[in-house]
Amino acid sequence: MQSFGQIGKLLTISGIILLGAGLFFLLFGKIPWLGNLPGDIYIRKENFTFYFPLTTCILISIILVLLLFIFRIFKR
Repeated sequence: MQSFGQIGKLLTISGIILLGAGLFFLLFGKIPWLGNLPGDIYIRKENFTFYFPLTTCILISIILVLLLFIFRIFKR
């Protein structure tokens, strides 16, 4: 079981990351190509619209994994 100090540190770091992501999207607005990649699923019918950004999710996941891997290397 983790101590409250470690949980507090984790929450603080998570908050800083979320704040940075929020500021990034506020300052730079919408990234035009993000969400319109080939492989994103978009189905439009008369009264129904379904959108699932599959390729965008995979790309963001790869970027986050690489960033976390880089931070893990520098932490050692």
